[in-house]
Amino acid sequence: MINDKNSQGIVDIIAEYARKQSLFIMAYGTGCGAIEIPPTLTSRYDAERLGIRGAATPRQADVLLITGYLATKSLKRVIRVYEQMQAPKYVIGFGSCTINGGMYWDSYNTINLLDKYIPVDVYINGCMPRPEAVIAGFEKLKELIQSGNALGWKKYEDNLEEYRENQKKVIVNWQMPDYNW
Repeated sequence: MINDKNSQGIVDIIAEYARKQSLFIMAYGTGCGAIEIPPTLTSRYDAERLGIRGAATPRQADVLLITGYLATKSLKRVIRVYEQMQAPKYVIGFGSCTINGGMYWDSYNTINLLDKYIPVDVYINGCMPRPEAVIAGFEKLKELIQSGNALGWKKYEDNLEEYRENQKKVIVNWQMPDYNW
């Protein structure tokens, strides 16, 4: 006889395996990083063979891929896109701009650490990361999904007030709905 605890574990393992094999991405190209996405998806590197595909809308996407620097104006749109995505959802920060602002680090208008505003599951280092690095970043995300450790979306829901506080410090004239899950 199978007890409920073991059967739930098996279901989770199967769901996580299936989830990692089919990642639909919503690419938010804010800077020069977006130029590396088309080669990653075309025939030379063929990311689709690894289960990485583009999505038409945020509601169909599993992964939000933020490529390049974020200005305070574009952060509002990134938050809106992220909150429209269905859980479980994942974020990949692409390039040094999402980590520390890149070459715009000292600009009054640049977001220097994306993880303060939305949770980032994987960062891909470089300025600009090559398609091989992009694929390696997706493989790292797949490992996190398979092991059940890609829980940025859960962290966002659990710490929504803290994230909101950080978002409102940067976004002047906040006119976005305050969601409550």
